Amino acid sequence: MKTRAFAALGLEEGEEDEEGPPFELILGSSHYHALVGTNPIDVGAEIQIAKELSLECDEPVYSIERANDPWTVMCWRNGTLDIVEEEPEALAKSLGCPLPGSTELSDSPANKPLRKAALLEGVRAEEAQRVLEEKAGGPLAPGRYRFQDTSQGLLLTGGTGSLGFAYITVSERFPHATVYGVIASPNLDAFFVNVLRGGECIVQFAVPPDEFPPYPVVSEIKGERSPERILAALGIPAEWFLND
Repeated sequence: MKTRAFAALGLEEGEEDEEGPPFELILGSSHYHALVGTNPIDVGAEIQIAKELSLECDEPVYSIERANDPWTVMCWRNGTLDIVEEEPEALAKSLGCPLPGSTELSDSPANKPLRKAALLEGVRAEEAQRVLEEKAGGPLAPGRYRFQDTSQGLLLTGGTGSLGFAYITVSERFPHATVYGVIASPNLDAFFVNVLRGGECIVQFAVPPDEFPPYPVVSEIKGERSPERILAALGIPAEWFLND
């Protein structure tokens, strides 16, 4: 399992820096086990590992994304994603693999949820809303997402709920659109931009740099290198990250 997880990240087992491996293996009491990331600001690695492992497993593989509040549980079957409406701790316990120190970890400053916003170039608000309603199987609750058409594209963030994977869902339906998914802490000391096409991340900008980047890395977005200037270039208000 560890060898395959390293391979999913494009690493050799044992390839690590002085801070140690990117995850630790926690043995469960049954046939489920957990890979727990050791870097609290590492975004996306758990998704990449779960997706790859699900291609080799008969049973579903679960991943927990910490960039949402509450944390999002995802179920992967043969590389296909589905969102699970279940508490992470309850799910882990039911699988015979309780999360180590989960209560303490969720309360620590380093693990506080990051915030999300996105710029979707070439997509209009009514188009994105239609896609998200189709995904939800009906009309969205009032204020569920915040849509704002601009000259640069559609600005999208969470409203009454987290943005979650809404921008990825829309990206999948508009494969020629370029989508910038921004994940950041309120003070922007942790700042990531995932550039997507067709629902797939093609490059990532990260501050601080990831020791084991899950995607090809770029040093600038739209010619800018600092979080504040990148947000300005994308037309995303910095205050959105305070209230997502």
